Amino acid sequence: QVQLVESGGGLVQAGGSLRLSCAASGRIFSIGDMGWYRQAPGKQRELVANITSDGSTNYADSVKGRIAISRDNAKKTVVLQMNSLKPEDTAVYYCNVCFRKWYWSPMQCDTWGQGTQVTVSS
Repeated sequence: QVQLVESGGGLVQAGGSLRLSCAASGRIFSIGDMGWYRQAPGKQRELVANITSDGSTNYADSVKGRIAISRDNAKKTVVLQMNSLKPEDTAVYYCNVCFRKWYWSPMQCDTWGQGTQVTVSS
């Protein structure tokens, strides 16, 4: 059973910063894409940023220039550094990791963290 544990959410004033971290554990042979999503009340879950196994990154237009995603393959972690936060960034943030359990296994991307609340006050 693979688990993703997130940490680092909280309450911050507009313009402030937060750093979210997600650690994967369990039976993992290799990790592919890693990403962060968020879901605000009454809205659908949306991609914030993701990073491929070779380090290529992709960001939602709404966060470009303010948020940076990084990964540590040895530690099986993915980090979201969020700066210049805005009230509209308020949401539950979820980590998602694609992985293979064994070398012959297909890549699976259906494992999510429990979510961490980010609240930005104006």
